[in-house]
Amino acid sequence: MENQLVVIDRVIKNAIEVMEDSKYQIFEILDSSRNEAATLQYQMQELHKEMEQIIDKVDELERKFRLARLRLTEVSRDFNKYSEEDSKQAYERATHIQVELMIYREKESHMRSRRDDLQKRLKHVELSIERAETIGSQMNVALEYLSGDLSQVTRIIESAKNRQMIGLKIILAQEEERKRIAREIHDGPAQSLANVVLRTEIIERMMAKQEYGMVQHEVVDLKSQVRTGLEEIRKTIFNLRPMALDDLGLIPTLRKFVQDFEDKFKIRSSLEIKGMERRLRSAMETAVFRLVQEAFTNSAKHANPTYVACRLTYDQDEIRLVIEDNGTGFNVNSLELKAKEQSHFGLLGMRERVDLLEGQMEIHSNENEGTQIVILIPTNVDRREVLTDGES
Repeated sequence: MENQLVVIDRVIKNAIEVMEDSKYQIFEILDSSRNEAATLQYQMQELHKEMEQIIDKVDELERKFRLARLRLTEVSRDFNKYSEEDSKQAYERATHIQVELMIYREKESHMRSRRDDLQKRLKHVELSIERAETIGSQMNVALEYLSGDLSQVTRIIESAKNRQMIGLKIILAQEEERKRIAREIHDGPAQSLANVVLRTEIIERMMAKQEYGMVQHEVVDLKSQVRTGLEEIRKTIFNLRPMALDDLGLIPTLRKFVQDFEDKFKIRSSLEIKGMERRLRSAMETAVFRLVQEAFTNSAKHANPTYVACRLTYDQDEIRLVIEDNGTGFNVNSLELKAKEQSHFGLLGMRERVDLLEGQMEIHSNENEGTQIVILIPTNVDRREVLTDGES
């Protein structure tokens, strides 16, 4: 036994050394990416200032060009009042302003292209930073466990049985969820609001020029963008916590989710309720909803199905949840092993949520034969609620 512990200790120390080196490399990548992001943000700010100057210059040249054309028309029309030299000067001035206007319009177009390129680069760098932070945090967690006293391995295993490991994974899942929500807000409502601000600035300039026909078109477009932003905010709120769960209960909320799922993914979906419907504890209803949501989302992402069904049965002492699809299917054992090794929170997260509810979960699937998930959750267990809405 001691020899085995020595071998394991040596393996763990080697693994720690490799992970420490990798961690420092990740930190260097992270620091470099942050510096690059700061540089890109500074370039964006400077470009924005230049664009404002160019746009103002274009507006000024457009006004001068209109006046020059009017002058040219006036000189060309009244030969008795104006000489040939006056006509020549008016023509040259109009031509000069037109050429300058074309140059500045080209500069404006070039700056807009450069702005779009900077935005893409910044988004890519921010994604790299996020990935590096995630990997770094995961490696820190792994190093903490590997750096512990080897003689405490048995105690750690017992602690895992007592759900300490599950608690840790839930905390990591919470952080991942917060990052996902931040991304949704940044890419959705935040971008929509930025576009709204830009549109209002355009409308202000058009109103100053009394171009009311174009103003009406911009207002219609602006109203459409506001509606889109409002819809994105509502979707984000629903993903955080479906308010219908508190107001109407589990079944109406599931019906709405299944209908929205069918509309979004164009996958035929159904919900069947059996038994005497009744309200459950708030935490349990939330957990059941999240289980259905996770199962449907996994199916749409990975199984390529044409049909997904959910059957919820209310028994006297438990509820039975069956979710099945006609997708590609998979080898259950190999996929769950891969999920544990790579910390994928799909099926693994569902199992942990079911365990916290003191339930049972079975997965039946084979390649090209679809998938069926069967979940049994007791409803007569007298214990404190161990799930909170913040976990979802």
